[in-house]
Amino acid sequence: MSYKPLSDRLRPTELAHYVGQKHLLGSNRALSKLLNSGRLHSMIFWGPPGTGKTTLARLIAQQSDLQFISLSAVLDGVKSVREAVGQAKLHQAQFNQGTLLFVDEVHRFNKAQQDAFLPYIEDGTFIFIGATTENPSFELNNALLSRARVYVLRPLEQEDLMQVLQRGIELLSEDLGTTLELEPQAEELLVQYADGDARRLLNMLEQAVDFAEQNLPGRVVLTADHCREVVQGGVRRQDKGGELFYDQISALHKSIRGSDPNAALYWLTRMLETGVDARYLSRRLIRMASEDIGNADVKALGLCLDAAEAYERLGSPEGELALAQAAVYLAVAPKSNAVYMGYKAAVRDIQEHGTSEVPLHLRNAPTKLMKNLDYGEGYRYAHDEPEAFAAGECYFPEDMPERDYYQPVPRGLEIKIGEKMTRLKQMNLQSPQKRRP
Repeated sequence: MSYKPLSDRLRPTELAHYVGQKHLLGSNRALSKLLNSGRLHSMIFWGPPGTGKTTLARLIAQQSDLQFISLSAVLDGVKSVREAVGQAKLHQAQFNQGTLLFVDEVHRFNKAQQDAFLPYIEDGTFIFIGATTENPSFELNNALLSRARVYVLRPLEQEDLMQVLQRGIELLSEDLGTTLELEPQAEELLVQYADGDARRLLNMLEQAVDFAEQNLPGRVVLTADHCREVVQGGVRRQDKGGELFYDQISALHKSIRGSDPNAALYWLTRMLETGVDARYLSRRLIRMASEDIGNADVKALGLCLDAAEAYERLGSPEGELALAQAAVYLAVAPKSNAVYMGYKAAVRDIQEHGTSEVPLHLRNAPTKLMKNLDYGEGYRYAHDEPEAFAAGECYFPEDMPERDYYQPVPRGLEIKIGEKMTRLKQMNLQSPQKRRP
């Protein structure tokens, strides 16, 4: 017999044996109600690997008495879609039975390939179910999304994984012709490293059995040491530039903005442990220093730059501690987005009003011609003014009202900055040399 992976052999053949996704398949939940109604619609299953997307599609076809056709966007193209359409129409004519077309990794199809499904979804040639690990909002056409409801599949919970593990142990015991037992620590290790992925769990179990020996008559005992042999390397789910990646970056940023150093450490460490580029994380920390701390604590930006430099000098894992130090400092620092908001307001003004002329008194006059054209005429050198401030002077274009982009917050150093700005405004208002009324 040809070899079949344990995960494939353990696929449930009845919906009652399906493990996980209780939020969709529990009593009175969305998919349960849909299946009970008998009125299927096209769907997108969005979730991480090993959550049962393919299996669920097969079971829906079985329960709904539909022919099941499976395509993979990695291997198939528009030609395969046309063949599936022909097969669905022929099956309907010969057996009066509908078809469920399942497309795995549907996000890998380009726009034209995705559009190929639309007329056949519309005319009911088949019920379409696409499976994706990527956010459908970004990866799928709006036309396809408008014709299919998105269902989010979640990573399996510990209770679900233990149930899958037990089924795997029972089937492997039959294969071995003896009793397969797992030490409690071995079970915990496999479930922990599976990280919500049933396929990964069963693959690790199957591989670990190869390291075990029949050390007792009629029994094979799988220890934690056997399991460690197969869980080396990546421990946690991660993607590069995908949904999970950006979700975790968002969580880190919001933990720092929310002044929670413990959560900031968790998300930073989690990403470092799963192989996220530490240089990318250092750049994000530098950005956060300006966006969320700003002038409330001017040391924050310098500390983040120093942390990035420290990582460049030390590498991993020593340099990662400097990044952790920076993340904690940002989290506990006083917060201000005043510079960030002021910057965005200035960008909006420039985009809306175009390029205004630089006032003559603010222009440089390095040549005689420029001086003859009154470049720099009337400019007041601030250092020659009382308190080094040219009260009443205006530095905006003449056809543009003065703006208050920067509004210091009452936190950290910006308390003093705000007090100074208030005082300078008063001096401007009282100045007899005010350039504008």
